[in-house]
Amino acid sequence: MIIGVLREEQDNRVSLIPNDVKNLSQKGFSIWIEKEAGIKAGFNDEDYIQAGAQIKDRQEVINADIILAINRFNEMYNLKQGAFIIGLYNPYDLEFTKNFIDRTQGTVNCISLELVPRISRAQSIDVLSSMATMAGYKAVILAAHYSSKIFPLLMTAAGTITPAKVLVIGAGVAGLQAIATSKRLGANVWGFDPRPATKDQIKSVGGNYIEFQIQDFEDKSGYAKQADHNIIQKEIEVLFPYVVQSDIVITTASVPGKKAPILITREMVEKMRIGSVIVDMVAASGGNCELTQKDKIVNFDNKIIIGYSNLPSMVPHDSSKMYSRNIYNLISHLSRNTNRITPDFQDEIDRNIFLVYSREIINEKIKGMMQEWK
Repeated sequence: MIIGVLREEQDNRVSLIPNDVKNLSQKGFSIWIEKEAGIKAGFNDEDYIQAGAQIKDRQEVINADIILAINRFNEMYNLKQGAFIIGLYNPYDLEFTKNFIDRTQGTVNCISLELVPRISRAQSIDVLSSMATMAGYKAVILAAHYSSKIFPLLMTAAGTITPAKVLVIGAGVAGLQAIATSKRLGANVWGFDPRPATKDQIKSVGGNYIEFQIQDFEDKSGYAKQADHNIIQKEIEVLFPYVVQSDIVITTASVPGKKAPILITREMVEKMRIGSVIVDMVAASGGNCELTQKDKIVNFDNKIIIGYSNLPSMVPHDSSKMYSRNIYNLISHLSRNTNRITPDFQDEIDRNIFLVYSREIINEKIKGMMQEWK
């Protein structure tokens, strides 16, 4: 089969780096790379040619058997019958999912990487975790850039500089990386997450744990469940004093397919110190802060609220390396030592990651959501 790699139109990452092109070529795949697809991530066309790829224009690449595109792309509705697309396509957007199936008549097979199950066997293909690691790191770097304080304790002849106070809300992969990075920079860090299992995780990366736990607050995949209004109000009450005393707040709380809960109110921001910074990592799903605006930086009473929705794209070289390795592992799994994708729907990974295969919605969760939505 031919694997085609598209150049992302509004993203600095690339789906496949030269090293993994070489690895897939050795498995019998032919690789077509759109011209300058990797240039913004630090990989030029010559790197790909030396790895065994062919450089093609976009119209040729979209005729490949397997299309790699991190984000949705204009041509995804006009691919050849039986083609596979692999990327982050947000299948929880049911209007998109229905439109995709209707317009392709189900003849394009779609693997949506948000659907990778949270099981040990799937860790090597878990793109969400890889990108969350990158995002958690970058959120801290952004916060440090915009903050009026430095992170570490400094004892100098001119006096003592106290360390920054950092609050991280949500202790998934992104949150834990944010805690660890803030700690390495010398800040005093607090972590908040209502899932009991996160207490030891927060402490293990150097954070102080805010005591607030709700039993049975995560689904079988390890994601947080959607909280009702009363629970959110309790969380806000607990968080209030920590938020207003923090120099930096990084928020990561989200539920797949749902609007992010508002955990930082306008009143809380009003009471924060001048020069404080909020990095809202879930701006794409509405944001945890009431004042967040997607893909914008808001200055509210001299407090900065950052709502960038694609932080991994801001560190494209290493994000691409991690994403590409996940893709290599995924294709290796699906091809089963051949040069063709041959899904086995008895396998939990295959059964979950396919949004559409051979005119049928495969993922049971999405199928159920579609039936309720209709």
